[in-house]
Amino acid sequence: MTTCAEPPDGLRRYFGAPGWLVRLMLFRATGLSLATLAALLVGPAAGTATAKTAPPKLIELRCVPKSKPGCAPTPTVAVGAQVQLRGQRLKAGMRVSFRWSKGALAARLSKTKVGWVTRVPAGTATGTIRVTVTDAAGRRSNQRGVNVVAEAPQTRPAAQPSGPAEAAFAGDGMWIWYLKQSNDGDLDQIAARAKAAGMTTVFVKSADGATPWTQLSRAVVDGLHDRGLKVCGWQFVYGDNPAGEARAAMSAVNAGADCFVIDAETRYEGRYAAAQTYMTALRTAAGPSYPIGLTSFPYVDFHPRLPYSVFLGPGGAQVNLPQVYWADIGASVDAVSAKTVANNRIYKVPIAPIGQTYGTFPAADLRRFRAIWAGYGAPGLSWWSWQATSQGRWDVLTERAPTTVRLPDPGWPSLAKGDTGDQVIWLQMHLAAVDRQLAIDGRFTAATDAALKAFQTSKGLPATGETDALTWQTVLELTPVAGDWN
Repeated sequence: MTTCAEPPDGLRRYFGAPGWLVRLMLFRATGLSLATLAALLVGPAAGTATAKTAPPKLIELRCVPKSKPGCAPTPTVAVGAQVQLRGQRLKAGMRVSFRWSKGALAARLSKTKVGWVTRVPAGTATGTIRVTVTDAAGRRSNQRGVNVVAEAPQTRPAAQPSGPAEAAFAGDGMWIWYLKQSNDGDLDQIAARAKAAGMTTVFVKSADGATPWTQLSRAVVDGLHDRGLKVCGWQFVYGDNPAGEARAAMSAVNAGADCFVIDAETRYEGRYAAAQTYMTALRTAAGPSYPIGLTSFPYVDFHPRLPYSVFLGPGGAQVNLPQVYWADIGASVDAVSAKTVANNRIYKVPIAPIGQTYGTFPAADLRRFRAIWAGYGAPGLSWWSWQATSQGRWDVLTERAPTTVRLPDPGWPSLAKGDTGDQVIWLQMHLAAVDRQLAIDGRFTAATDAALKAFQTSKGLPATGETDALTWQTVLELTPVAGDWN
């Protein structure tokens, strides 16, 4: 959540953001139209050429295969399944948006042997969804409808085990970056405000990299305990000195913190060996049952090189605390929450999300966030951050819990040959339990395709070579094999 030179709240969240979000930031900051901004960035010649071409046009949406029953005139497609697009001025990589009344999610357009296709993103709502295509200049096509349904009925429960560590993260909480900037560090005031908002836990920064922070001391932990609060320490990690970072993490454990959270973000992308060194050292020192959580980006597929599979794998964190900052991402609470569940559920640990209380958005978003995650069965939730929360938003948090909202099942990540990233690594770690020759390298090659089809066949599932809901739930019953990250 922070770096050494920590920028102000509301700005620092964008570091490590995907390219489209950076462009959106520029658009919002300058007030320019996307077309004008594109012209300024790429030059006059490109801007002139763009102005002479028309936006993409959608003519028809089809099922894959197009002969599938019930697919005319409006195709019926399951979450995670492919849909074919027929139209004009379509190009590979274009953004395909799936929009509904309470949100929108996007996928990328690809050219295959059946034509232009994309997948309905995991997390898309069910019902009639409006589909558009956007080109590189930001021009949107006309709309076409698709009827989205949940994946085929699931006969196995979602793999979300619970245990003693989950209790440490249960209930509501608030994150503290600088203790002195949170009610001036006055423990009486902190406890009074937290209890008024129904909070049971405060998360206090205890280390940055290999440097412990003295603000989380034994006296502070004991003082908050005496006032009826649980205390979690947290540390921003870089991966440059994983052994030193593990030693610094122990400052919170030794101070008597009830739990500890690893904050691994952009700096840790691609650092699988460092993650394993850090996690092994921390577990050895803290013990196998000490409650440890991971907080990071909510969209696993946007950060495919982050070692989620190490931090949340065997011997790793028992609870996942994704940073579900919907306003920063630029989407609705519904859409961001659903996509987060779909892409994080595969790691088989309870999800206790972090919402945002900083930035510009309506108070209704806070209520919606609480209602949706209660419906998802989250063991707890928390907010970033204490010092950035206005009195008005504290007032909203003190309200009685809103009525639970139960959204449709958001689906599971659809992986197939050609995909890459940590979700592929996690799949391979499980398939390697029955195919020891399979490389764990994050590349969905022909070998992974063959291993998955063989596994599906052995379990009586359609041998599609793709990960649908039932395939995920079945493969996750296997004990994952640790990768060789050295």
